[in-house]
Amino acid sequence: MTPAPLAARLRDPSGPLFFPVTAYGPDGSVDLDVYRAHVREGVAAGAAAVFACCGTGEFHALLPEEFEACVRAAVEAAGGRVPVVAGAGYGTALAVRYARTAEEAGADGLLAMPPYLVRAGQEGLLRHYREIASATALPVIVYQRDNAVFTPSTVVGLARTEGVIGLKDGLGDLDLMQRIVSAVRTEAPGDFLYFNGLPTAEQTQLAYRALGVTLYSSAVFCFAPEIALAFHRALRSGDEATVRRLLDGFYRPFVELRAQGRGYAVSLVKAGVRLRGLDVGEVRPPLHEPAEDHVKQLARLIERGHALLEGEA
Repeated sequence: MTPAPLAARLRDPSGPLFFPVTAYGPDGSVDLDVYRAHVREGVAAGAAAVFACCGTGEFHALLPEEFEACVRAAVEAAGGRVPVVAGAGYGTALAVRYARTAEEAGADGLLAMPPYLVRAGQEGLLRHYREIASATALPVIVYQRDNAVFTPSTVVGLARTEGVIGLKDGLGDLDLMQRIVSAVRTEAPGDFLYFNGLPTAEQTQLAYRALGVTLYSSAVFCFAPEIALAFHRALRSGDEATVRRLLDGFYRPFVELRAQGRGYAVSLVKAGVRLRGLDVGEVRPPLHEPAEDHVKQLARLIERGHALLEGEA
């Protein structure tokens, strides 16, 4: 897939952007059959794209051969119905290798994660992502968070880089995002995409929409697609009552529960998938499983979320 068609397919998605968890068997190895089932269920439920082996998919915990197998499995499960975007990260050399592996496995694009550990200057960051973009024919979305925070001028440079089609923001600095959007609009006009990539992005999406950022990732879609879809539809249609009801009754309590443990942005989501009936296994170290009481609270919260939808009906 060329950059333009992927960008076009992502620009106005019909459903949430799906970041599947990676399934592990009882012995801790990747379970590709369960993983395919997880991806198939998400696509069937209405996902507009599959972002495989990214943050929620524990990119950091996968061996290179496991990464390749999972991306290939996601492509097979999606069956061309929606695009598959794969993670790529670590230092530049490894990120390039993961990018090429993803291309060979059939991915339609890349989500370029922050480089490993180092806090580089803007010149080095720009060079890093340009090398990733030039390594394959795959379109690249750059992920801003942690040690990869960009000035507006750097994002202008990214927007001018062939193959880079967008920026996913996991930082949450709305002043910076407004300046980035403004700088790119005036200095590199085009179809550059922006994504809200904060954990539980629904919680902040009203604020991001005011900046013109309409795309967002949805971890909730992994375990409660009905709720995530209802919220997505309400945002698109301007149904403020449903948006407020779900924010107040489901998303805010979920964010507060997620804040009870480090790594819960992944492990609590994975627990939610298991509550739904698909045994995707536990998270790999250094992440840890959520406390039993927190899983019980999650189960009650999911029930409440579905009740809110029934009340809407």
